[in-house]
Amino acid sequence: MAFDVLPGLGQPLRRLEDPRLLTGGGQFTTDLQAHGALQAVFLRSPHAHARILRVDAAAARALPGVVAVFTAAETASLGHNPAVTEIHDAAGRRHAEPHRPPIPADRVRHVGEIVAMVVAETLAAAREAAEAVAVDYDPLPAVVRGDDALRPGAPRLHDLAPGNLVCDWTKGDAAAVEAAFARAAQVARISARSPRILAGYLETRAALAQWQEGQVVLTTPSQGVHLLHRILCDHVLGWPRDRLRVVTPDVGGGFGPKLPPYPEQALACFAAWELRRDVRWVQDRTEHHLADTHARDLVAEAALALDAEGHFLALKLEGVANFGAFVSTVAPTIPTGGMAKVLGGLYRIPAIHIALRGAFSNTAPVDAVRGAGKPEALVLLEGLVDVAAREGGWDPVHLRRRNLLRRGDYPFRTALGYRYDSGDPPALLDAVLRLGDAAGFEARRAASAAAGLRRGQGFACHLHGSGGWGDETSVVEVLADGRIEARTGTQSQGQGHATAYAQIIAARFGVAPERVRVIQGDSAGIPRGGGTGGSSSTIISGTTFVRAAEAAIEQGRGVAAELLEAAAADIAWRDGAYEIVGTDRRIGLAEVAARAGGLRGLADFDATVESWPAGIALCEVEVDPETGVVMLDRFACSFDAGVVVNPMLLEGQLHGGWAAGIGQALSEDALYDAEGQMLAATLMDYAMPRAADLPDFTLLSLPSPTPNNVLGIKGVGELPTNGAPAALANAVADALGGVRVELPMTPERVWRALRGM
Repeated sequence: MAFDVLPGLGQPLRRLEDPRLLTGGGQFTTDLQAHGALQAVFLRSPHAHARILRVDAAAARALPGVVAVFTAAETASLGHNPAVTEIHDAAGRRHAEPHRPPIPADRVRHVGEIVAMVVAETLAAAREAAEAVAVDYDPLPAVVRGDDALRPGAPRLHDLAPGNLVCDWTKGDAAAVEAAFARAAQVARISARSPRILAGYLETRAALAQWQEGQVVLTTPSQGVHLLHRILCDHVLGWPRDRLRVVTPDVGGGFGPKLPPYPEQALACFAAWELRRDVRWVQDRTEHHLADTHARDLVAEAALALDAEGHFLALKLEGVANFGAFVSTVAPTIPTGGMAKVLGGLYRIPAIHIALRGAFSNTAPVDAVRGAGKPEALVLLEGLVDVAAREGGWDPVHLRRRNLLRRGDYPFRTALGYRYDSGDPPALLDAVLRLGDAAGFEARRAASAAAGLRRGQGFACHLHGSGGWGDETSVVEVLADGRIEARTGTQSQGQGHATAYAQIIAARFGVAPERVRVIQGDSAGIPRGGGTGGSSSTIISGTTFVRAAEAAIEQGRGVAAELLEAAAADIAWRDGAYEIVGTDRRIGLAEVAARAGGLRGLADFDATVESWPAGIALCEVEVDPETGVVMLDRFACSFDAGVVVNPMLLEGQLHGGWAAGIGQALSEDALYDAEGQMLAATLMDYAMPRAADLPDFTLLSLPSPTPNNVLGIKGVGELPTNGAPAALANAVADALGGVRVELPMTPERVWRALRGM
């Protein structure tokens, strides 16, 4: 597919939505006025694993202001919240997926699982009543680590999952890999445990379910209303779809965990329908830590085979992915296909094999968080390259350069079957060496040593395979007054969709972006959409908006011909206006729309969501051997995001993604104790990265437009998060003389590693 760079793209336009958001005009779910709405509070299990013997809500129901208490007995009609992706083992068996109702009747399987819902006239009354609900538990042994859950004798979570196994999944050619290892001159090995992380968005989840005479309107922050609408109606509530409307206003961060449907949303809708009253719930921060989906949590061993000249021959990986207590919405394909997409990196590796077992445990379910299976894969791969370099006496830059794909190798089919679209990794490597002043590193290392500090340098060649759902219909309307409204099913959570989409549409129409209003987040007003996920929003909505705009232009051709007094066949669209071919007689879009009473174009997404952005990161750290503190001194990255729509938005995405990856590498750990109690249930104990933890970022775009869509754009939102942890892990290991530290590389862990503890 040839790409078409529209005039006006690539300009650094400030975000059109910011004046409204920065002056208090944001409309988030909790900003909505719903006078008289009932307040909901959820009673959650204090146990990681226990039988529910009795739930007695009589005392709670008798308290002043309490309207209802819903338990498993009252919600027994509600159905299962299913996964929408699936994996299979070598025999073709689908992953194990236990029934997951909004309120369990017999057993709780992680701390924070809902046991009852209290609905009252005030929040204070609801909280008091929740404390009055009496629950008798029979505590059971718990298991929190995935590899422990698969060991014989581990506590069993679900009857349909013997041994707590979700699925035994493999990919690649095991025989070819073993043959390559047998003839290898060198084998590098690495093992790693990737910590759990949380999304940590500014806006916690919320739900406002409003009863409106035969329909419930659910307003909730999400990453796409249509997925919620479909799963809630078809699978959980069992409602006809016209009974529920789902609306998402402004969203304060998503990163993945606002994509899945959650029990609270279903229960708020259920209560509103049953009580014929509006019901509101707002999540507190501890509920976010306990009940929203987590991510990562992988333990793995990997090995890389090389020949005597340092060429990569084969790669193999064995690991256990901790799925938590249930299989969440897209969880099956995160540690499997998500990892497999990038495990070959930017290298030519002829043979690769993955053996990955999924495990149930007494922890919150995991799902996609920015990167979705790829950061942990690249920590392993890039760590292997550094280990191979150190053990084999290779320079880590030269070893990478020897094995990097070249521009002429694209399109490139990996050993696991993925087709990389375009790229030039050697150019990225040359650029990042200049950006990061790699030539001056040894002098800086000597200066650090003179100050009693250890300096290390780390590289990470990284990429992302954009995903998501192309289930999209976009609508563009040119109103009679010349304004343009655009509707789409992707959902912004702060990425700047209103600006990026306006630039694309404006470029196609030849108008100012300020004339375009982008509308998202309403299942009643937008035909369909797969939502936002997998770094594919601009690919999906941007390319579809172009075709919808073209359809609107075509609709106006006849009206333009009438106004210009010419045959429609003689009318062409050029430079933002209709003109009679071969003349200077022209008429603008607004005039045609005014005469036509408006123009409307509609298009379905018909391309592929796949693209392969790439980057090479270089970072330097200083380690204080007395305290173990790691200071990130510099961070440079050259990257290929294809055609750039707006460099300011792109830079913001990169900064945010690097910050997320740095937090994962240095501080974030959603840690449980052995009994399944979360030790990071508040921000006092879960260490998000702060401004002081971050260096200035130096970046350079070297675009290789993708042939996979008409705009040549690649999805970039997760690319930086994929590379940052690997670069940091390698830099710290270099500072410690090759000793690798488990992530997050906290001062205590680094201090202990320095002392061989």
